[in-house]
Amino acid sequence: MTVARDDRRGRTPYQARPGRRAVVVSDLSELRGPTSGVVELPHRLFWQPDRHIDIARPALLAWMYETVLREATDVEELRTWLDGPTLVRLWGGLFVPRGVRLAWQERHPELRARTAA
Repeated sequence: MTVARDDRRGRTPYQARPGRRAVVVSDLSELRGPTSGVVELPHRLFWQPDRHIDIARPALLAWMYETVLREATDVEELRTWLDGPTLVRLWGGLFVPRGVRLAWQERHPELRARTAA
């Protein structure tokens, strides 16, 4: 598991939310999650009775990526639910905690370029 650290500010890890470190894959090519259809997120990631998401709907796809990026506790969850090219395409429009954005952009500079575009 890669846990990004903010080396510019000392030893404090980036956080996805209070008490939870941001988890980042080493290489975006590791992300081979679904790119079409209806998926069912596990209860651990999404705490609703109906966890089915039609990822053909752009708003729901973005929402699912935001949820997984915020709630994942290990890289296997990222690999299972996210797709690298899709993440790159969506990145600039995703609403994720600052710690998640900084951790991912530090590890993957190509995402930083997508935010600036």
